[in-house]
Amino acid sequence: MRIQIVDAFTTRPFAGNPAGVCLLPAGPWPRDSRLRRISAELNHPETAFALPLPAGEEADWEIRWFTPLVEARLCGHATLATAHTLHREGLLTGDSVRFRSRSYGLLIAHAGADGEFTLDFPAAPADEVPVPAGLVEALGVRPEGTFRTGALGDLLTVLPDEAAVRALRPDLGAIAALTVREGLRGIIVTAAAEGHERGHDFVSRFFAPANGIPEDPVTGSAHTSLAPFWSARLGGRDRLVGFQASARTGVVRTALRGDRVLLGGHAVTVLEATLIV
Repeated sequence: MRIQIVDAFTTRPFAGNPAGVCLLPAGPWPRDSRLRRISAELNHPETAFALPLPAGEEADWEIRWFTPLVEARLCGHATLATAHTLHREGLLTGDSVRFRSRSYGLLIAHAGADGEFTLDFPAAPADEVPVPAGLVEALGVRPEGTFRTGALGDLLTVLPDEAAVRALRPDLGAIAALTVREGLRGIIVTAAAEGHERGHDFVSRFFAPANGIPEDPVTGSAHTSLAPFWSARLGGRDRLVGFQASARTGVVRTALRGDRVLLGGHAVTVLEATLIV
């Protein structure tokens, strides 16, 4: 089995979010236990496995994502990494690829002339909820508001300003306990950008330690909620740029299209390997 490591939502290697990409041969899926072990061995935030589908299906490939601990229901950066890999290997039909996912149906990735890919994902509107018990202590700062992101399963947490997001040093053990207790995938922390001269409209960070991701470098799926959230607060603008302020950093360009969100970004392949066991 060939494995590629791709940095997503970045134009340079060793930045953005690294993902393992495994293109499987046609046929049945390998055992879930094997996919989990491969993902744990790679130890990246997510590893994507893509299986080619027969001609005539509504999708070209079926895709699944695994963290080092669990199977994920949705992953943006590993989907982008997979589309990049298919394009690089000449396996795209035209300039797009259709992925069938188990929880979110059809997901489409479009390849642009400049090397950017655009993911077409369902939007995840956020509904305000009371601040969960223990969140202030876990983050070390009091949020201005907290919102549940529906089926996405995150808690979107708004901080006073960009500096507070960048300076955050949360208690990851407390975050893990809180997300398990509240039935959450993870915690999104966000604020409006301090100034447009930086080239982005809002900043975010993402923590999901209970799922094996202490801090995710760039979380494409979280932007399916961040995009409509900030659009409503920034004059209804349907095109925004998000900056994820992790140590590796990354940029996600977003556009609203009804109940869908387009997520744009580049990717860079940094490693190719062969699984020999």
